[in-house]
Amino acid sequence: MAAASPQRPRPGALIGEITHYFPKIMVCVLKLNAPISVGDNLLIQGPKTSFTQKVLSLQIESVNVKSAGKGRMVGLKVDNKCREGDRAYRVKI
Repeated sequence: MAAASPQRPRPGALIGEITHYFPKIMVCVLKLNAPISVGDNLLIQGPKTSFTQKVLSLQIESVNVKSAGKGRMVGLKVDNKCREGDRAYRVKI
């Protein structure tokens, strides 16, 4: 009998789409389709991208915020490379 493989989080609610990525500082700009808060767990997914991470900080126009609502553009520090067009989903870990 094969050992059970660790479960990957399934995409939850779509939070937004990445519009820009700045590789030197590992920050992406996320256009929100739904509210987001510091502490949320996200799955960033695209054709060449798939990773999960906790939101540790958010910025709107270089100002730290604890949450942001639908329609806003936020800066998000990411742990891995992502690409324009990748999508962010809220997941439970």
